[in-house]
Amino acid sequence: MFNLLRMDLYRMGRSRSAYVCLGILFLTTLASYILLWLLATPQGQETAIRIGMMTAEETQESLSMLEGMDTLTMFRNINLDGGAYCITFGIWVILFVCMDYRSGFLKNIMALYQNRWVYVGSKLLAAALLNILYLISNFLFVVLLNALFGNMVPQAGLGDVLFYMAWAWILTTAFGGLMLLICVCTRSTAAGTFAAVLLGGGSVVSMVQGILSMFHAGDWLNYSIYMTLSNGPSRYTGLQDLKVFAVGAGFLVLYSALAGWIMKKQDI
Repeated sequence: MFNLLRMDLYRMGRSRSAYVCLGILFLTTLASYILLWLLATPQGQETAIRIGMMTAEETQESLSMLEGMDTLTMFRNINLDGGAYCITFGIWVILFVCMDYRSGFLKNIMALYQNRWVYVGSKLLAAALLNILYLISNFLFVVLLNALFGNMVPQAGLGDVLFYMAWAWILTTAFGGLMLLICVCTRSTAAGTFAAVLLGGGSVVSMVQGILSMFHAGDWLNYSIYMTLSNGPSRYTGLQDLKVFAVGAGFLVLYSALAGWIMKKQDI
């Protein structure tokens, strides 16, 4: 499997999609910081008033937008809580995996590796490695922008950052496993991208939760990937905070097992 993983990492490093998706995440973060600077800082509000973006009466209300926030909260609000990160990362997984089907690369791989679990494992490991690089680089970009914009919010504690990054990485990797499963089932880039937008952005979860709430069963969706990422803890306060690891690991095992099982049944 490690030979296949090395090949996947080589192809990943030479593909444009990984860099384009990272650039999209950076642009989203930059746009959010510029908007917050305009709305929630005295210097930015002067500029916003001059360009007609807001009135003088609205300035006092906007100043409270940054209360209680730090760099970790900014990182969450911009990327993970609303689903922007999962959408972008999910689209990359779809593009990376479906490319094997379109190019015929998968047939050549299956001729060398009869065990299709090796293929699934290699793709998940490659996605997990890129995922942690995305998370770390994007958080560091948030810290850099915060410094460039005059430290709008205080720095988060290192322990809180490490705890949050650990469980967010497992959950987002599980979401990558879901995208792998969808790609294996559909073999379609368009269908997979559509699914990444709907599932990563929470549209499907919100709709299903609304329906289940009519039957007093909507609380089950609180353990979905989207809801856990949105509502999970930013710092460790007790053993109850560790359930996010169990949720992420459970979904990761489930989706990877289903993807491997379906590939064994398919005629490549």
